[in-house]
Amino acid sequence: MTRIASFRSAPLGLAAALAGCALAPPAKPPAPPSPVHYAAASTPAASAEADGVAQRFRLGARAVPAWWRLYRSDTLDGWVEEGLRHNPSLEASRHTLEAVQQQLRAQVGESLFPSVDAGGQVSRQRALGLPNLGRPTNIYNVYAGQLELGYDFDLFGANRYAVRQAAAQVDAQSYQLDAARRTLAANIVIAAVNASALAEQLAANERLAALAREQAALTASAYRLGAAAHEDELAAQQNAAAIEAALPSLRSRALRARHALAVLLGRTPDQAPAPLPLAALTLPAEVPVTVPSELLQQRPDVLAAEAAVHAASARVGVATANLFPRLSLSASLGSAAFDRAALFTGAGTVWSAAASLTQPIFHGGALLAQRKAAIADYQATLAQYQQTVLNAFQDVADTLTALDQDALALQAAQAGAAAAGQSFADTGARYRLGAAAYPMTVASEQRWQNARLTQIQATAARLVDTAALFQAMGSPQGDGVARRHDEAAAGRE
Repeated sequence: MTRIASFRSAPLGLAAALAGCALAPPAKPPAPPSPVHYAAASTPAASAEADGVAQRFRLGARAVPAWWRLYRSDTLDGWVEEGLRHNPSLEASRHTLEAVQQQLRAQVGESLFPSVDAGGQVSRQRALGLPNLGRPTNIYNVYAGQLELGYDFDLFGANRYAVRQAAAQVDAQSYQLDAARRTLAANIVIAAVNASALAEQLAANERLAALAREQAALTASAYRLGAAAHEDELAAQQNAAAIEAALPSLRSRALRARHALAVLLGRTPDQAPAPLPLAALTLPAEVPVTVPSELLQQRPDVLAAEAAVHAASARVGVATANLFPRLSLSASLGSAAFDRAALFTGAGTVWSAAASLTQPIFHGGALLAQRKAAIADYQATLAQYQQTVLNAFQDVADTLTALDQDALALQAAQAGAAAAGQSFADTGARYRLGAAAYPMTVASEQRWQNARLTQIQATAARLVDTAALFQAMGSPQGDGVARRHDEAAAGRE
């Protein structure tokens, strides 16, 4: 008797064991690399001093949420806030997040709870009568109303894995929205700096064009007086024409930069704001540099890639659980009658109860192929996660290296501009005293304007690369909009 009882309980024990097994690969990706420092060289404590600022790299500091405020420009702050409110791409990301959140709620409702439906039916039917008994045909009405209940027992976790997959997709979209916000803020700052730099470069080049035309006129006058060769006159004219030819392209770039800024703010190009002077933007003196081991918990793109691994793991669980039996219960209770007056009487009560157990046997290899496809997708998602991690480290390494070199470039450009400016001032003083010819002052100012162009470009590069480093640092923990929906879903199990 004991042997028979143990034999009968064996299938139940096997089902319970299979239900407790993990049908999906690990949802957490393998531990990523943790480099000692980001770049090939160790991170310096500070950059070289340029324009009176030696940026300090605070290793181990937390990322700054509203880092653009460190540029100390109320106008720039207003532009970033305007873009975060009105940019259509960011608004689309918000609605996409709302859509996947509602899909998660729908998945929870369909997978974890029973379904209850109410139905009613009115029909008029014609049926054949029995031979030789009464009328050959019968025409009658049928009135029915009932409640239907259905529930699928999640024996092997297919429904739970589906909920986890939907929750992971919510997480991924949440992190993508956070990444879009930070990218938009960085793009607005970079576009503003580029518009300012191009406006100042255009002004300097227009002055250079005016000086080149003046120099060409002076050379032509000297040629007519026999004090210059014809070749000198032609060279001066060629130089003036070359500078003039570069102006239309520079004007177009300056306008395109303003148009790009307007679109980032959610405006039409005709409402593009006037560019700020570069001097109105203060270079942040301190830049937080998160240690590599903590960077991956702050970068929304890395967190989104990790959430994608969670979703891919859950897809494998769903595909695996679909290979095992499914148990469903259904029941209905209602009333039916041939006359409306008798519809809800005791005699018209109808009910049904049913249980069904389905074990897939042959589907042409479709279920196994779906599982193999889910596993391959999981492996691809793991590789994409690893690549995202490496890209994150590279972003920080590149921007740190660029900032250090930007400071050296600006330092040299400032020294050259200061020397050229002093030379221009000395030449102007000598000209006013009659000790230098006027063409010398024109040539001296040309050298100064060219040195200023180099300084403008170096200043803008330092401001832009600082914004890129802030973006590369990601969001401080707890600042992002994402929440761990998969943990909440696991708690509902």
